[in-house]
Amino acid sequence: MKIQRKASSGTMQSSDLMVVVEPSETLQIEIESTVKKQFEHLIRAQITTTLEHLGVQTGRIQISDRGALDYAIAARIETAIKRSSEE
Repeated sequence: MKIQRKASSGTMQSSDLMVVVEPSETLQIEIESTVKKQFEHLIRAQITTTLEHLGVQTGRIQISDRGALDYAIAARIETAIKRSSEE
């Protein structure tokens, strides 16, 4: 799947996250999180796994996390990417 235009998914409420994706020639992952010190490596791993599962190799992925669980991270990323690739 390819990111074709800017799209987003999620909210900024507690235990959720906001994902914004947009086209880029390289893969860029930016994470802002209230629990970044403790869990950045786990958040990044979940993002990477989800992107690999969807076949995304390029794009700018911006995450604003408020303590979301793994399944929420995966769902929000998938939704944003599918919105980005729809016509």
